[in-house]
Amino acid sequence: MTATPEAAPAAQPRKAALASFMGSLVEYYDFFIFGTASALVFNKIFFPEFSSGAGTLAAFATFGVAYVARPIGAVILGHYGDRIGRQRVLVFTLVLMGVATFLIGCLPDYHAIGIAAPIALVVLRLFQGLSAAGEQSGASSLTVEHADSGKRAFYASWTLNGTQAGLLVGTLAFLPVAALPEDILLSWGWRVPFWFSAVVMIVAYLIRRTLPETPVFEQAKEADAISDIPLLVLLRFHWRALVRVILCATVSVMSTLFSTFALKYATTDFEVSKSSMLIISIIANLTMLVSQPLWGIAADRIGRKPVFIGGAIGCAVLAFPYLAIITTGSFWAILFATLIIQSVIYAAANAIWPSFYSEMFPARVRYSGVAIGTQIGFMASGFLPLIASAILGEGRMGWLPVAVVVSAFAVVAAIAAATAKETNNVDTMALGEKGGATAATPTGTVNPTTSATVTA
Repeated sequence: MTATPEAAPAAQPRKAALASFMGSLVEYYDFFIFGTASALVFNKIFFPEFSSGAGTLAAFATFGVAYVARPIGAVILGHYGDRIGRQRVLVFTLVLMGVATFLIGCLPDYHAIGIAAPIALVVLRLFQGLSAAGEQSGASSLTVEHADSGKRAFYASWTLNGTQAGLLVGTLAFLPVAALPEDILLSWGWRVPFWFSAVVMIVAYLIRRTLPETPVFEQAKEADAISDIPLLVLLRFHWRALVRVILCATVSVMSTLFSTFALKYATTDFEVSKSSMLIISIIANLTMLVSQPLWGIAADRIGRKPVFIGGAIGCAVLAFPYLAIITTGSFWAILFATLIIQSVIYAAANAIWPSFYSEMFPARVRYSGVAIGTQIGFMASGFLPLIASAILGEGRMGWLPVAVVVSAFAVVAAIAAATAKETNNVDTMALGEKGGATAATPTGTVNPTTSATVTA
């Protein structure tokens, strides 16, 4: 007879969803304002010695460098998230991101300290990348493990709603800044959104620090089911799920297409005002705050796979007309196209991945599996602005190579998702285990370390 573990603490799905929402808001507010600044001002502030085109490429390269740091951060933060708990690591990621972002706003420019300015920018960007590597994956694990089995996709979708809220707040912060006279914008105006990060971080910290650890992790710890080196367990027993998440995560190129490349393309090549593109982004992200929870509800009812695959395929198809419409320079046409492809179609895949990816792994490697898988996959998204700027052609059909690239990534994501098991009806404790298609029986609890059942 095996001893029954002590009772785990009660789940707190709403508080977990709120904590994940606020944490993601901070992380992606910080991440987004860097992308916006890269598109609008960093080439002039930190790379003034470059030509206009080369300066833009250098600015986008600093945006992408965080995605190089993210897999490293995923290994480190995933290890501790699976060893000491989700909640403690998530408090650390929040503080790291907030401090790095605030310090970016304090950096002297190239004219003040020369080459040290872009070097310092890259270092702080790397810290942002390390932080972001553990945020969404940890928040997804936290929310899924606190949620009721029949509502995991809905509650986990609020992690990505936090991302959209971060993009929204970041856009609102840059909207008045972008309208400033250029001399003020380049001297101190661009710094204000970075300084504001400290305020948002404090609010999120106060919410997150009071959230208890998940019942699933506490039960695994009581049952002595925590792996000493989660990465080794992940690579030995769950590598297929890891590869699947990496490939699925490449659909994130669509997010960078909307938030960074399209902003630069429309404002530089087709004379759409910066304010118009930022307003479009605000409306699109507001709409996603509604559409994503609805997709979460749908995924809890009909399954994760049809919602995710449908969103990915839809993005692959609509990337072509979306970029073609940008060349019209029409505010209303671009707004309509963005609402369809971003706020409805991409929102389907975006809302579902926190539950879909998390449910592919058992508790003992969930944080590591989602963190490492997503961060490697997200590298495609991080370097999309750089790649797109390099392959962008001349004239009104110059967007075609970019559309082909993002469409290919979306198709790969859909194919990878098709190989996954459906998990919407699987008991939370059985997720990622052999035979996980059936829920744990009332007479036993699935041991997170093995596929066996621990009986009382």
